[in-house]
Amino acid sequence: MPVKILSVDDELDLELLLTQFFRKKIRKGEYEFHFAHNGLEALTMLLKEKDFDIILSDINMPEMDGLTLLAKINELQNPALKCIMVSAYGDMGNIRQAMNNGAFDFATKPIDLDDLSLTIEKAIEHITYIKAMQKEHQQLETIKGDLAVAREIQQAILPRIFPPFPENASQLEIAASMNAASDVGGDFYDFFRVDDHRIGFVIADVSGKGVPAAIFMAVSRTLIRATGIKGAKPSECITYCNKLLAEESINSMFVTVFYGIYDINTGEVSYTNAGHNPPYVVKANGNVCQLPFSKDIIAGFAEDYQFKEDHFQLSPGDMLLLYTDGVTEANNITKEEFGEQRLKELLSSTSQVGCQQMIDMVKDGVKAFAGEAEQSDDITLLALKRL
Repeated sequence: MPVKILSVDDELDLELLLTQFFRKKIRKGEYEFHFAHNGLEALTMLLKEKDFDIILSDINMPEMDGLTLLAKINELQNPALKCIMVSAYGDMGNIRQAMNNGAFDFATKPIDLDDLSLTIEKAIEHITYIKAMQKEHQQLETIKGDLAVAREIQQAILPRIFPPFPENASQLEIAASMNAASDVGGDFYDFFRVDDHRIGFVIADVSGKGVPAAIFMAVSRTLIRATGIKGAKPSECITYCNKLLAEESINSMFVTVFYGIYDINTGEVSYTNAGHNPPYVVKANGNVCQLPFSKDIIAGFAEDYQFKEDHFQLSPGDMLLLYTDGVTEANNITKEEFGEQRLKELLSSTSQVGCQQMIDMVKDGVKAFAGEAEQSDDITLLALKRL
């Protein structure tokens, strides 16, 4: 696109002078000159055509002088529009005022066209830089808007209605939350009915950050839910999902997963832990114990891996707390981690509470520990209690 230059001067011979001197650039399509003979005429053209790049304006003109025109141009608030003021050498007072009021540069009459050419080129460099920054800013604003929508979508696909199974409210309590460290996260939780007496539940943490992790999170969550809801055992579900994720994995992305099936009638939990943090069981008597560390690998790494399955029992009043490493690896300003021990002590001190209260207490405990330190990882929690 040519650089659009508006020359504003009541001396008519200047039009011929400029078009003759810059004729090569005009023919090549580098410059495009337009002409006005006073400030009022120029302002009308500026309001009609908003894509001018440079205003080459005389100061002393009838109807509207150059200083008034400069003030009007400033009101347009277009940083990519540069004004070069022109006046007699003896008119330095007005030239100084124009520079103080935001003119980019000035030229004195009689005009040295070689010097004016250099001044225009310098203005073009500034304009190019500003336009590049404006484009980058617009792109960032677009990305920011897209991320906000993505965050809403991501939150919307996670269960948010509690209690989730009102018909079993006297037997089972579930609560969960996911707080992303950035606009979108790689953690997720889910729960769903497998049949009339079994509930599937899952918590997971995808490798990496940002949009790639969020996409991989959505794919992983969909696969596990779609497979688990058909009634497959946890080991079968994760083995099948792992094969699909590993086959389609890009940049060696993976996910740690804890997937369990809870029997409402018996309190038995069958589960598969694919490299995830082992959950805690908070007993009705206040004792806290951690499930064994997983011997299985992460999901999405080796497509032919066969995952194993374990079992444990929840007694009435027992609560199972699942979490991602954003909890235990939360740092304070001295880079100290919250850690497993603090989490266990917190659970021991708050055992006789409901699921949502437990989650809130853990989040508050982590926040108090971290203090002013910025959250560096997603914090996700899921609590399940047998009533």
